[in-house]
Amino acid sequence: MTTGSELKYKIDHMQSLIGTGVAVVTPFAVNKEVDFPSLKKVIHHLIKGGVEYLVVMGTTGEAATLSKAEERKVIDFFFEEVEGKLPIVLGIGGNDTKRVGEKITEFSGIYKETEAILSVSPYYNKPSQEGIYQHYASLASSTDLPLILYNVPGRTSSNISAETTLKLAYDFANVVATKEASGNIAQIMEIIKGKNEDFLVLSGDDNMSLPMISLGGSGTISVSANAFPLRFSEMVRAALNGDWAKARELNYQLLPMMKLHFQEGNPSGVKMAMALQGLCEPQVRLPLVKATEGLKAQISAHLAPMIGK
Repeated sequence: MTTGSELKYKIDHMQSLIGTGVAVVTPFAVNKEVDFPSLKKVIHHLIKGGVEYLVVMGTTGEAATLSKAEERKVIDFFFEEVEGKLPIVLGIGGNDTKRVGEKITEFSGIYKETEAILSVSPYYNKPSQEGIYQHYASLASSTDLPLILYNVPGRTSSNISAETTLKLAYDFANVVATKEASGNIAQIMEIIKGKNEDFLVLSGDDNMSLPMISLGGSGTISVSANAFPLRFSEMVRAALNGDWAKARELNYQLLPMMKLHFQEGNPSGVKMAMALQGLCEPQVRLPLVKATEGLKAQISAHLAPMIGK
């Protein structure tokens, strides 16, 4: 059970995670090598867009297809380029608990300015709820950094139940938040109802961001904000401030594009939206494929009026 001093730790570390975090893409050149000039452009686009923090090496960043050397170069580049202007959250997950824990320990020592670790629930193995609990208990014990649970059953084939989420939140001081991409509103409400003020519930689905905040959520980790950081972060802040009219207006402006970003898989759609704005190439690495010409045309048609606003 969390003690008083541990509660203060959580509250001290939760403020930077309220609002809009961006699961940042990794730009690739036409030859599929990491495109660092475009990454620089993307980083400054997001800083200028007013988002609250950046999430590096997540699913959207195609971490699964980066070599170890590339991963380190990309993370190094983020810290050098951001220069403390925004907090950086590192995505470190996997289905081998021991290996994930070792990597978290290693990276915690190297990247001392890391704000938090986002760690996806183990995929493929399909652990029981006790297995999921023990996995995160082991990770929480491997670092002093804040840990964000990531529940995305559509990718992992297993759900972190509300009971397991709350048990982890109460049992470990550095388990400070969950990124919920279950799409299960009943489960999300159960977590929000059962949590203490020291625990954040963040949306892992762009189109669920506004509904989740209305239920008591604290923000989102967004894909679409890569392309539209200013509009997306303004929507989230308006909702958090109780300006529902403005939040709804911005949400409905973004909603068609949110759908298109995921129509052919993530991050193919959002990279196309970014390419059409001159931010990066629309390239992804296999087994993902570049957005089709049909999707490009749809995104382009919706993009023109949004850029004009």
